[in-house]
Amino acid sequence: MSALKDNVIPGNHGQIFGTNAIEEMDLIEIKASVLKLDGIKDVLLNAEIFPREFTVHTSKMVLINDIENKVKSVGFHAIPKDLFEL
Repeated sequence: MSALKDNVIPGNHGQIFGTNAIEEMDLIEIKASVLKLDGIKDVLLNAEIFPREFTVHTSKMVLINDIENKVKSVGFHAIPKDLFEL
């Protein structure tokens, strides 16, 4: 377990998640669900690529597992991408 791998850390970078949602309305539903979590500052959607992605910015540390569960609650999956490209 690692604080960097298990949490979204506040800052400009945020955490990028891939998702199996395809339609724009599904992405908007994911965004609305994630924004309900305490500490979520912003959710940016990227519907231009496949698989679709969204970036989560926080105002405090938020567990990645909490975000994954919020996305699951609306019927989709969220897979966190690596923090830094290799």
